[in-house]
Amino acid sequence: MSEKITFPRVSFTGWDSLSHLVDQVNSLKVNKILIITDPLIHNIGLTNEVVAPLINAGYSPEIYTDIVPEPPLSVGEKLVSYTRDKRFDLVIGFGGGSALDLTKLVGVLAGNEGKVEDYLNLTGTKKIKKKGLPKILIPTTSGTGSEVTNISVLSLETTKDVVTHDYLLPDVSIVDPALTVSLPAKITAATGVDALTHAIEAYVSKSASPVSDALALQAIRLISRSIRTAVENGEDRQARTDMSYGSYLAGMAFFNAGVAGVHALAYPLGGLFHIAHGNANAVLLPYVMGYIRKSCEKRMKDIYEAMGFSSMKLSQVEASLKCIEELERLVKDVNIPQALRSFNIPEEALDELTNDAIKQKRLLARSPMLLQKEDIYKIYKMAW
Repeated sequence: MSEKITFPRVSFTGWDSLSHLVDQVNSLKVNKILIITDPLIHNIGLTNEVVAPLINAGYSPEIYTDIVPEPPLSVGEKLVSYTRDKRFDLVIGFGGGSALDLTKLVGVLAGNEGKVEDYLNLTGTKKIKKKGLPKILIPTTSGTGSEVTNISVLSLETTKDVVTHDYLLPDVSIVDPALTVSLPAKITAATGVDALTHAIEAYVSKSASPVSDALALQAIRLISRSIRTAVENGEDRQARTDMSYGSYLAGMAFFNAGVAGVHALAYPLGGLFHIAHGNANAVLLPYVMGYIRKSCEKRMKDIYEAMGFSSMKLSQVEASLKCIEELERLVKDVNIPQALRSFNIPEEALDELTNDAIKQKRLLARSPMLLQKEDIYKIYKMAW
């Protein structure tokens, strides 16, 4: 059976890869540049890493910071209108997943008619027809993988939805570990476990292939060996490099193989309770993987080995159980709460969470174990 494998057009990775920015902008032959970033990144002065070389090259980029984490539909609508009105030639996303997702969204929809809600996966009625503006994505976290995917995630009232099309793939991705050094420990942990979740879910996905498997396993190796150090000592260059490459590979793995149950159950946590996506994935990861373990024991054994442990003296069942234990330990070690109640989620909300999670059919379809409504409730209950 043939398979389609998709990657970004151009990527620059590794320490100081940001030095390629100006050459890439020059090659696109543009004039009006919009840089989309979040207020925190801008306020600590990190945006200057992008703005200064562009100014020195003769450009006058405009900076847009009116965005928030887990952006709601209204933020996307406002930014699309702004980008259309100002007639920019290029959009540059600089920051975490929210800034990058919004950049992909506005870059494409600036060249298409209608509102953002018209293009949502679950409820939209319009199809993207035009490529829109060129897009350069520069992550400042090691987690979302947004710089290599064709998806933009938006928060709705109680859940999340996506706009997805290959036109959302960036023209250029620049993944420079140096930009992540100032990342606070809490964000390093949350985004790091998010990336690990991408790799694990891609590896056990029903849509996995030998290509996505290779990407996912190497991402698991890199992240597992470096995340604790990156959280404890953000200045550690090797740990930051490993996390940066791990996130990038995990992004390509899940872009081609997809994510599944963890993300399906995490989306409502963000929609209803505004829990950061990385934390939502982290708190659910051991519970979802523990629940579906029997459907993917061999692959859980592989994940256990990729995390750095030997399974020579263990049966497949024993190794898969050890894998769940290590996932629990990792989440605990990076100081992410291990229960939904720790995020002030009341037990009576589990029914509503379940009702929203079961709607994520695109994600649930990739789970190696078919998760019915009663299964989802049981997982939430265990995690509570």
